Amino acid sequence: MAVPGVAALARRLFGTRDPRLAVRAFGLEFSSPLVLAAGFDKNAAGFDALAALGFAAVEIGTVTAQAQPGNPRPRLFRLPEERALINRMGFNNDGALAVAHRLSLPRRALVGVNIGKTKAVPEEQAIADYVKSSELVGPHADYFVVNVSSPNTPGLRDLQAVEKLRPLLGAVRDALARVRPVRPPALLVKIAPDLSDDDIDAIADLALELGIDGIVATNTSIGRSGLCTDAERVAALGAGGLSGAPLKARALYVLARLRRRVGDRLVLVAAGGIEDASDAWARIVAGATLVQIYTAFVYEGPLLPSRLTRELGARLDRAGLPTLSAAVGSEATRDARC
Repeated sequence: MAVPGVAALARRLFGTRDPRLAVRAFGLEFSSPLVLAAGFDKNAAGFDALAALGFAAVEIGTVTAQAQPGNPRPRLFRLPEERALINRMGFNNDGALAVAHRLSLPRRALVGVNIGKTKAVPEEQAIADYVKSSELVGPHADYFVVNVSSPNTPGLRDLQAVEKLRPLLGAVRDALARVRPVRPPALLVKIAPDLSDDDIDAIADLALELGIDGIVATNTSIGRSGLCTDAERVAALGAGGLSGAPLKARALYVLARLRRRVGDRLVLVAAGGIEDASDAWARIVAGATLVQIYTAFVYEGPLLPSRLTRELGARLDRAGLPTLSAAVGSEATRDARC
């Protein structure tokens, strides 16, 4: 949804296309691997205009079954010297019913839908809450992401434990099949960068067991190690998820570990610290089919996706590859260390 004419104007001003960058995932054709990550268009209010800037898809949300205001303000902080953000937004959104209505209107953009738990819902009712969102917005999603990794909803990350994640993903999968029986949207799970290696492996194995379609790696981090900003100043900002450049190495490590575990049996979507074509290329050759941008877009603005498109085309030229698809996982056997 967008103001009439805005998306068309954005396509004329910013639209850059290189057919060699097109990738296929979830039975869909993406014009490039570049996706705007969830958190920017929380309410499906501007995805067509955002896609027109050069993103192949926009992931909206995180959407919850019930509308909620999110955490008290201030709740978003810049660390410009780190090229980072700290946020504790708390899934502020208009709720799944309102978002479903907006997604039902005519659109051009590919749209992923990211869902999470309503804060007021107790943990024992979490599955029903996710199912309600799935039933409302599932009919309108090109792909679907279960978010169990935000640090800003109490208890949410506990759902990453396999014994809790298995029934949750199974219930969402079944709900999507009910509302889209002919062709359900692809189902992915988004994980935290702070998981142990054993937990990463366990979720990868569970994804294969359940036959879900992919994993988004990774969400924001509760860690603060490695920051150059004065520790007292960072601590004064309070709790929240860290995103941006400080996550670069860890997010790449998690992605590479997932690729070694699942090979090409799942679609891997990379997120966390991707600022330029070198970062995007590193994730692609490590096994990512799609790469998501958030913090860099906040800092760089609307020219970023078209610049990345041009730079990725140049990387293809230097690599001597005919298409970006040929680069996916081409260096996946290399060991990644963090």
